[in-house]
Amino acid sequence: MKFKMPPNSLFAVLLRSPWWISFGIVALIVLASFALLPKDAVVYGAFAGFPLFVIGVMAAWRQLRAPSEASVNAALARAATMSWPEFSNAVEQGYAAHGQTVTRLRNTVADFSMRKDGHTTLVSCKRWKAVNQGVEGLRELVSAQQAAGAQQSTYISLHSLSDAAQKYAKSQGVHVMPLTELAQLMISASHP
Repeated sequence: MKFKMPPNSLFAVLLRSPWWISFGIVALIVLASFALLPKDAVVYGAFAGFPLFVIGVMAAWRQLRAPSEASVNAALARAATMSWPEFSNAVEQGYAAHGQTVTRLRNTVADFSMRKDGHTTLVSCKRWKAVNQGVEGLRELVSAQQAAGAQQSTYISLHSLSDAAQKYAKSQGVHVMPLTELAQLMISASHP
């Protein structure tokens, strides 16, 4: 079973923050340990910062591997000009490059079923260019997820969802793919 970190936990927030913030907090913990603890307890106090040091290393590694803003913008611009067959092929190749087993679905709601480590995710992306993204497409995806017995669903769009749609997605656990993640998927498709 895969552990999922709560999105607003300290560690999750630090993973999304610049790497140097975690290292700065570690430095403050070490300095506070030297300033406030007896000499024989300084090592123990300083060691309290070790989990944050690990988070800093993980954040730095992720940020080092992340595409530049220019390549993200170029990938999104390229996605906006693609036809449906081109876009669906790119999505399929991007997921396959990340180790997913991709199956195209022949229904009007979900476009792909992805499997990895026994975990199934339905993906809907036919409306990726539509400016108006309401609740209806998400409701259909949630129904398809439940009918298929999938553990998760992902909704892909180049445009933001309405407030009602965002609330619905959050309440139903639908992963609305952020644009940076979509750009990384497109980049992975062009560089398998």
